[in-house]
Amino acid sequence: MDVVHLRDHPWLGIFDWMLRGIGQVVFQNNALSGAVILFALFYNSWIYGSIAILGVAASTLAALALKADREMIKAGLFGFNGALVALCLVAFTSADFRTGAVPAPLMTVYIIFGSALSTIVMQAMATVLAPFRVAALTGPFVLVGWMFLFAVLKFENLDAGPLVKPISPEDFPDSIAYTLPTWYMGIGNAIGQIFFQDNWITGYLIILGIAINSRISAAMALIGAGVAALTAVISGGPEGAIRDGLFGYNAALTAMALCGVFLVANVQSVLYAIFGAIISTWLWASVAIFLGPIAMPVLTSAFVLVTWMMLLAQSGFKALSAMPPPDAPPPSDS
Repeated sequence: MDVVHLRDHPWLGIFDWMLRGIGQVVFQNNALSGAVILFALFYNSWIYGSIAILGVAASTLAALALKADREMIKAGLFGFNGALVALCLVAFTSADFRTGAVPAPLMTVYIIFGSALSTIVMQAMATVLAPFRVAALTGPFVLVGWMFLFAVLKFENLDAGPLVKPISPEDFPDSIAYTLPTWYMGIGNAIGQIFFQDNWITGYLIILGIAINSRISAAMALIGAGVAALTAVISGGPEGAIRDGLFGYNAALTAMALCGVFLVANVQSVLYAIFGAIISTWLWASVAIFLGPIAMPVLTSAFVLVTWMMLLAQSGFKALSAMPPPDAPPPSDS
């Protein structure tokens, strides 16, 4: 269902494309889904909601200025990485990760440049990956996010903030018992953390936005986040990291990608997606420990690596079928 149908409007179309860009963070090419997700961000913090708009606008306008493929722009495929770059830079340079902080003028310019750069990196990755029929996913965001977070530490006039958000399992105490909130908050926070939202209610509102366009994707997001929480509990992960959703956001994205987005939904792809979600959960911890000494967050790198690997392998498995157009975007487009 997509009641907001402005894609081809001569003046208002860009608002539709930007909302689709917000939705494409979780694979939803639907302006109404994007609007509900944007509402979820504003529910948690007007700062994050505003910054998401800034990021998606900067990356979308960069694509328009460079005359990128028009259909990709209309589908929001040049917008979602820009939104994530902007959210990331505010989240990790704010004293309060939960609500974020209004960036200084120079930092705002820095954010705009980072979001615009994601458009160029998106096209570069799509070009390189096109022969393999594998999507760029959030690879451009991960690369630009790391680049710009590293660089901000070296410029005195760019306020890096305290970077106080725990980013590794070892940053959490491991003696707290698992309780009911570990589960329902952990799953909700895992969905919210895709957008850097440390708010479990926001996470469930995002699920609602996904479900407007695809109930399969909404179900797989919940399954992925739930599998991640269960995997982390069985593996003995720190309760705080599970409740904060840090083990689960990569797994939720992986589960969506591998069942119903890039692969046809069937029993085999559900199991394939669950397997990918488990691997993403463990890989998040692995990458977090690896990056811990340089104080860099994992971002969505675990999702990108696992999903690339499992989509590249798919062509050799007869039990799995790639999603045909128009139900899924072309492999080089998202």
